[in-house]
Amino acid sequence: MVKKIHLIAACGTGMGTLACILKDMGYSISGSDQNVYPPMSDFLADKGVKLFEGYDEANLDHSPDLVVIGNAITRQNLEAQAVLKKKIPYISMPQAVNKFIAKDKKIILVTGTHGKTTTSSIMAHILFEAGMDPSFMIGGILKDFNSSFRIGNGEYMVIEGDEYDTAFFDKGPKFMHYDPDITIMTGIEFDHADIFTGIDHIKKVFSKFVKKNEKTSHIIAFDNNDNLNQILAASKASVETYGNKGQWSFSNHMQKTSKTFFDVQGPDKAICVETDLVGRHNLFNCLACIAAAHRIGINDQIVCRALKTFSGIKRRQEVRGIKHGITVMDDFAHHPTAVRETIKAVKPFYKDGRVIAVFEPRTNTSMRNVFQDIYPDSFLDADMVCVCEPGVKKNIPEKEKFSTRKLVADIETKGISAYHFENSDAVINFLKPELRSNDLVLIMSNGGFDNIHNKLLESIE
Repeated sequence: MVKKIHLIAACGTGMGTLACILKDMGYSISGSDQNVYPPMSDFLADKGVKLFEGYDEANLDHSPDLVVIGNAITRQNLEAQAVLKKKIPYISMPQAVNKFIAKDKKIILVTGTHGKTTTSSIMAHILFEAGMDPSFMIGGILKDFNSSFRIGNGEYMVIEGDEYDTAFFDKGPKFMHYDPDITIMTGIEFDHADIFTGIDHIKKVFSKFVKKNEKTSHIIAFDNNDNLNQILAASKASVETYGNKGQWSFSNHMQKTSKTFFDVQGPDKAICVETDLVGRHNLFNCLACIAAAHRIGINDQIVCRALKTFSGIKRRQEVRGIKHGITVMDDFAHHPTAVRETIKAVKPFYKDGRVIAVFEPRTNTSMRNVFQDIYPDSFLDADMVCVCEPGVKKNIPEKEKFSTRKLVADIETKGISAYHFENSDAVINFLKPELRSNDLVLIMSNGGFDNIHNKLLESIE
């Protein structure tokens, strides 16, 4: 009988969330990680999870009944080798989710290159507002719950389905482990250049997923994506579409102050929606969830109320502070498409000031030159761009490295002021005398960016 569970690489978003859920379920939880620092380490400590800093065979001396090994861990990892040597039972993160959390649930799985976290969060909020007591496990903190997870007694569970690999002993994508009742597919673009060789490789993975679930899962798919359309054209799955020409679409998009209004057209349905979300990409995310809610049988009034009251997700267009009329916003955007759509979404709200985009390319893909020639056009709606060298170093061959200096030079050829910086302190020192009332500083990074948000706010006089 499993009582004690140990997690290797416990401070990652998914693994940390899993650790908290298992702790709440009554298991004795411990974990180890190379980087034990806030906020996840504090979150785990508050839950009573014992953390070991660094990887060592001694971390297993308390004899766990089961070890969950994160996908950041290689077979050469000292602690993983000890697990194998001691013959301690081990599984991957998605296997653990299925074993302990999702086994009796109807899964609504959200997959795709963009919008997974936001779409998953909207879906979870709709289910909660409908009184369906949902569970969810999402790669972001929902403001309405102040959590990235929830374990409810209802039949539905929302899971953000990652296409990244599972573990050193399972190089397939995480989402292949789930058997969803409903699958939302937000579109497919090239990403994760460290594990995928190109768009055809990614399409092959998604095709395999669709084939696996085509007889059991209803798919709600974004129709404005050729890669996804090609995959679904060869499938016998039950498919509904959303987008500009999909079965679910929107019209009369209007923004008033901080509110967004739009009309939704669906099969034999027309509803008016109000939400705090901004940008066309977020309206498409809403459409996907409206279609899923309709499939489940949630009435329109509840759906509209949920979209109106949805507070959003931390690190997705999250205003970190306003000082002397200067707004500092945090966003997770790092892929060229996400950068472009995020800037475009916030631009209309700062007509009296400037949108100053601060970008740190620190993902495995953005630190490679695969998007070197694409990134410059992502910043066309910005008034000024500050590009900072990433605060992490990764072992990337020189010929594959992304050039932040070239990005700055290329943006300048588009007629936009752009600047290069070696670190976050240099960015702050430059911006302090530059900023003026009504400006928006949009900080885009998938990491903590050396706490630049708070430091910048504190520096504004």
